[in-house]
Amino acid sequence: MSTRIYPAPIYGPVHSRRLGLSLGINLLPPDGKSCTFDCIYCECGFNKDFPPRQPRPTRAEVAAALEAQLRKMREEGAVPDVLTFAGNGEPTSHPDFAGIIDDTVGLRNEYCPEAKISVLSNSTFIHRPAVHDALMKVDNNILKLDTVSPEYIRLVDRPVSPHYEVGKIIAGMKAFGGHVIVQTLFMKGKTGNGDVDNTGDEFVRPWLEALKEIAPQEVMIYTIDRETPDHGLEKATPEELDRIKASVEQAGIACQASY
Repeated sequence: MSTRIYPAPIYGPVHSRRLGLSLGINLLPPDGKSCTFDCIYCECGFNKDFPPRQPRPTRAEVAAALEAQLRKMREEGAVPDVLTFAGNGEPTSHPDFAGIIDDTVGLRNEYCPEAKISVLSNSTFIHRPAVHDALMKVDNNILKLDTVSPEYIRLVDRPVSPHYEVGKIIAGMKAFGGHVIVQTLFMKGKTGNGDVDNTGDEFVRPWLEALKEIAPQEVMIYTIDRETPDHGLEKATPEELDRIKASVEQAGIACQASY
């Protein structure tokens, strides 16, 4: 099984399908995966297979490493299009997440003012006031919502907390007042005896109704692009993604699809 464990706190830059030349910021340990989800499609593998032994980078370490890399890139004449918080787990779980965002905004303004700041989050901590306020400061507040089906979420996203409720997640997304980009992965195939196809109307229609409630600035839909820890998964087809994209646009919401 091929997995991607990212260095910390800075990695890349890498070319993102959705964001351009992206400098990655990983707020999790550099030697394993630590996430509030345990998605069966995660390129970093399953939580149990890569338990980290090293600590998370501190706020000061993140700021120092980011400034050094941005200075180097500016000197080389290749500043990033975006600074992206992602990596080996849920970035908003870092206890100093809000302060790190403040530091990043300041460094972006100094070294690459045209660059956007993006956070890729599974939404599990958006109810925390400090996290909410920090996400309001970034350009691209990208929050995951693969479905509104609790059964599918337990099968595929596999939240670590038994108290996860998708209704609360949707309410938390609505609280951003439109300053949110919803990100959804569509795929097919099986995991064990379970069908993971979420491309049909049974899943798309309720998801679309949730999007209308959330009223995001944009929706990003995509499918699996790298090897997954569960080998029974299959890509959604371009035709399926195009059909879903059209349904989102018909609801008056901007949508982009990555194949």
